[in-house]
Amino acid sequence: MNIDDTLDLNRKPAAFAPAAGNVASTTIHTDDAGLETGQFTIPSQSDRMPAYMAKPAGESRPLPIVIVIQEIFGVHEHIRDICRRLAKQGYLAIAPELYFRQGDPSAYDDIGQLFKELVSKVPDSQVMADLDHTAHWAATHGGDGQRLAVTGFCWGGRIAWLYAAHNPQLKAAAAWYGKLVGDKTLTTPRHPVDMAKELVTPVLGLYGAQDTGILPEHIDAMRRALSAANAKAEIRVYPEAGHAFYADYRPNYHAASAEDGWRRMLQWFSQHGMSGDGK
Repeated sequence: MNIDDTLDLNRKPAAFAPAAGNVASTTIHTDDAGLETGQFTIPSQSDRMPAYMAKPAGESRPLPIVIVIQEIFGVHEHIRDICRRLAKQGYLAIAPELYFRQGDPSAYDDIGQLFKELVSKVPDSQVMADLDHTAHWAATHGGDGQRLAVTGFCWGGRIAWLYAAHNPQLKAAAAWYGKLVGDKTLTTPRHPVDMAKELVTPVLGLYGAQDTGILPEHIDAMRRALSAANAKAEIRVYPEAGHAFYADYRPNYHAASAEDGWRRMLQWFSQHGMSGDGK
């Protein structure tokens, strides 16, 4: 594939992140038949940010855009596969590598070390700006800037909430098991529960009741904040699911919850003007 000279031919295809552990037998692989896929670099804040994109092949019409926000493990094979799944539904799906200035998540085989040495150093303000540049780039490379959504997983689930309060051009957002409360630091000065009143985008939150890091009281606090703000948001909690229940390459995967969450996300997008073209 060769959309233009931003195609990055020097980057190796992403495998699964070492810090995520052994790849489970439940792993789903989505092929690229009927798709255009590739690794690109996006101009952002005087840098060139790597990103993976997938979209239906041969489409001349501008396509609805979904920005896929990475897990803590970065834009590894699972996130790329999610882009292909969305492309099969008629979307231009793009996943920017939001840690690229701080380091390479594929260099870590321990999740604690990955968080301490890399992820904790990534400022929310930097991420918001990089997502803005991603949206602009996608809208000038086959996407429809008037039909823009985000979805994020784990670390990216929290970011999806924040971006829904940041960008008024978003039509919809879906946050998968994203952290809702937490300690405030220089890099993470606010959390979703603090920003409920600022939401300008309808958000679907998808959570597992067995998640040991996102507790029922955290979800209750977020629901109260959303209700007080009269925000357009809905939170779905799956009783039998834990954290990362959509991650089919991990033992956390809970197929029934994952399938229902995916269906609800697509319905949410459609409900808010983000139907995949021709799907």
